[in-house]
Amino acid sequence: MAWLSRALRVAATCPPPVLGPRALTGRAGPTTEKSVPYQRTLKEAQGPSAVAQGPSQPLPSTANVVVIGGGSLGCQTLYHLAKLGVSGAVLLERERLTSGTTWHTAGLLWQLRPSDVEVELLAHTRRVVSRDLEEETGLHTGWIQNGGLFIASNRQRLDEYKRLMSLGKAYGVESHVLSPAETKALYPLMNVDDLYGTLYVPHDGTMDPAGTCTTLARAAAARGAQVIENCPVTGIHVRTDDFGVRRVAAVETEHGSIQTPCVVNCAGVWASAVGRMAGVKVPLVAMHHAYVVTERIEGIQSMFCPAPHIREITYNLTHLFIWCSDVSPQCGLRDSLHHSLHSQGMNMPNVRDHDASVYLRLQGDALSVGGYEANPIFWEEVSDKFAFGLFDLDWDVFTQHIEGAINRVPVLEKTGVKSTVCGPESFTPDHKPLMGEAPELRGFYLGCGFNSAGMMLGGGCGQELAHWIIQGRPEKDMYSYDIRRFHHLLTDHRRWIRERSHESYAKNYSVVFPHDEPLAGRNMRTDPLHEELLARGCVFQERQGWERPGWFTPQGTAPVLQYDYYGAYGNQAHEDYTYGCLLGDEYTFDFPPHHDVIKKECLACRGAAAVFNMSYFGKFYLVGLDARKAADWLFSADVSRPPGDGYYLAVGGAVAQHNWSHISTVLQDQKFRCQLIDSSEDLGMISIQGPASRTILQEVLDADLSNEAFPFSTHKLVRAAGHLVRAMRLSFVGELGWELHVPRSACVPVYQAVMTAGTKHGLVNAGYRAIDSLSIEKGYRHWHADLRPDDSPLEAGLAFTCKLKSAVPFLGREALEKQRAHGLPRRLVCFTVDEKVPMFGLEAIWRNGQVVGHIRRADFGFFIDKTLAYGYIRDPSGGPVSLDFVKSGDYALERMGVTYPAQAHLRSPFDPDNKRVKGIY
Repeated sequence: MAWLSRALRVAATCPPPVLGPRALTGRAGPTTEKSVPYQRTLKEAQGPSAVAQGPSQPLPSTANVVVIGGGSLGCQTLYHLAKLGVSGAVLLERERLTSGTTWHTAGLLWQLRPSDVEVELLAHTRRVVSRDLEEETGLHTGWIQNGGLFIASNRQRLDEYKRLMSLGKAYGVESHVLSPAETKALYPLMNVDDLYGTLYVPHDGTMDPAGTCTTLARAAAARGAQVIENCPVTGIHVRTDDFGVRRVAAVETEHGSIQTPCVVNCAGVWASAVGRMAGVKVPLVAMHHAYVVTERIEGIQSMFCPAPHIREITYNLTHLFIWCSDVSPQCGLRDSLHHSLHSQGMNMPNVRDHDASVYLRLQGDALSVGGYEANPIFWEEVSDKFAFGLFDLDWDVFTQHIEGAINRVPVLEKTGVKSTVCGPESFTPDHKPLMGEAPELRGFYLGCGFNSAGMMLGGGCGQELAHWIIQGRPEKDMYSYDIRRFHHLLTDHRRWIRERSHESYAKNYSVVFPHDEPLAGRNMRTDPLHEELLARGCVFQERQGWERPGWFTPQGTAPVLQYDYYGAYGNQAHEDYTYGCLLGDEYTFDFPPHHDVIKKECLACRGAAAVFNMSYFGKFYLVGLDARKAADWLFSADVSRPPGDGYYLAVGGAVAQHNWSHISTVLQDQKFRCQLIDSSEDLGMISIQGPASRTILQEVLDADLSNEAFPFSTHKLVRAAGHLVRAMRLSFVGELGWELHVPRSACVPVYQAVMTAGTKHGLVNAGYRAIDSLSIEKGYRHWHADLRPDDSPLEAGLAFTCKLKSAVPFLGREALEKQRAHGLPRRLVCFTVDEKVPMFGLEAIWRNGQVVGHIRRADFGFFIDKTLAYGYIRDPSGGPVSLDFVKSGDYALERMGVTYPAQAHLRSPFDPDNKRVKGIY
């Protein structure tokens, strides 16, 4: 990369030189020239477009499912639909397979991500491309297993990799933390002088997009699916049923229509345009993403471990073993350590240097070099004519990656550039894909917005989409990907989508810390107490657009400022940004500096009282003739009420929109004569918890709060400071307490009255960080941590919430009865660790020397003064997990490669007899 090195020095004053096949200019439009080194794609590109020739085969008049888009996700979804037995599935591609974004992808597959669900999705993709497809078709997909190296140039990054290593043990993903010297022996081209270490995953690899998609299409067609190329979709026909519900009816193309009840939008960057055809909002943004391919690097594939102290290289059927003759500092490979590599050759592994924001992909006898910058180029006008084109590379944007790449692999400074690749990719506001059925249109599914990871997530997500379509739900927990997570106020807001999607791109390689918060798209949804709490030192968190209290700093106010795009696009980066500095304190895998501040909030709640603002909760009313029938079916617990009454639902704000969509779907499918009314913006919610809560509230409410007059788990309409409110005696922290559901206009005066009454009783403000600690200490379950869509109430220890002793049918009853009869395949277990060590989730659970699961959620319990963790465990033998199995084990939790003795508990170690919620202290 001598050319690139010089470009760094002259870019500011001179246009970039002619490199590779063409001049690399500024922000020109798309070209038709192709420089991606995938031979099959290159050959297909020659000659005029085939679109004018018409569809590759006749269109059927009907189809059970129509998949739009022939990229990775479209082909994977079609393949899995066919494999699961769906007949009459059709894929429509406006050009040819892989056109648009898939054809120019780097094709990297990394098995470890900071999410257990994504590890499972990636594992399925790997099985499909490395084994299943070749067994089914006899064709090689182009999979190359050359391993992967994650580079850590600071301690926090290495800690993140150690967390991934521990999680990988729960899923059988082999990985090794290497020293700089060991890394040098594995990758001789690498500069390791500034490294803390690396994570080596020997079974990572590279996929060929053309080979993979072609083989997927061949396998799907063998099962009766149809792939129709050169057939642009021009519209989605929608009908409204007798209940006023919009449903998919047909797909319109330039060459005719196909009647279908189900459409899957896998159109990548063009998914928003396809969504508009159906009146569906698809919140993603198109951006340029670039990499360059170097000229040949002499001997790169044989450079593996050339050091003279390597005395033996031997192969067996599955591994290459490298043994060192000594343990000299130059070698670093311990005498007892062997590294498993793929048996197809001695290819060097792919590299991700997250701190330099670059990746290096082995490309035959060369390297591909790419990265993620803070100032990506938005593709403002997405062209529907773009197929196999590329953008000219903008050197002003790309050169920021060169210095990091040359620092990591110095030989690049003397290596030329053969070709450049700059194509479109789609990014989403929360860096998660968009999947599932759209809330606006039944039968319209999404499989798009993969944030440059569609190739490696495609197999797992294609399988889950197929399950979603066939059985109405995915097999795995896809909540984080479910399009229904977004409130319409957000998907309607273009600035929010743009800001958050930019941050997704800019932070693509950032360390994933447990308590990070976005800086983009903030202050979208604020409750009436926002300014009041801000003045009292509230440090806010963001959940689906809502600003909610995180914790309270004693150092003054910490407002969230307008997004500065990290100083890109001519914006001035914020200086002396209090909120940004406090957020920076969270960038640790240790206890943050404000650990003791959160401790004071927790202990105040346990010893006196705390007030929590929970106004961001969703507040719904379920009303109508069939409200009781609907409630009986929807809810596992017995919530029966006299006929004609309605139901009031308070739902966590982060999942409110998802719950709304789910309930609405069930009401439609069961044809219940009732409706769901959203009052989330009209009501606030204040929770007062702790031993002094009754005394405090007795001064504010005009009601008798004694146990006899106001028992636990009941509610009343009362007056607070002259305002009518609904008081509920409930707790989510394990203390005596009440929730006040307050009209929006009354929130401030009611809150102020509570604070005034609480002054002499030690009442403090507290946030969700305190709720997290208090609730795990008590053993209360959190949605999407302890509880997810792929967990059952029996596994989670919540059988008491299910009306299984009654004869009343409810959604999921049959599955629970079947699981109870066969035994539980796993159980949620509480663990405590005596040593004060921070844990956050993803830690491996060891039982009697075997890994039996991983931690879902962990926090520090300040009252019991121990680390608490919850995770599901399995029996390695495959049998049911009985209570005796849980009690008989010897446990340890592995954090970043270090194990800590742990005690398992079947009940919460804090107040197991529930005395405190009853007011017994």
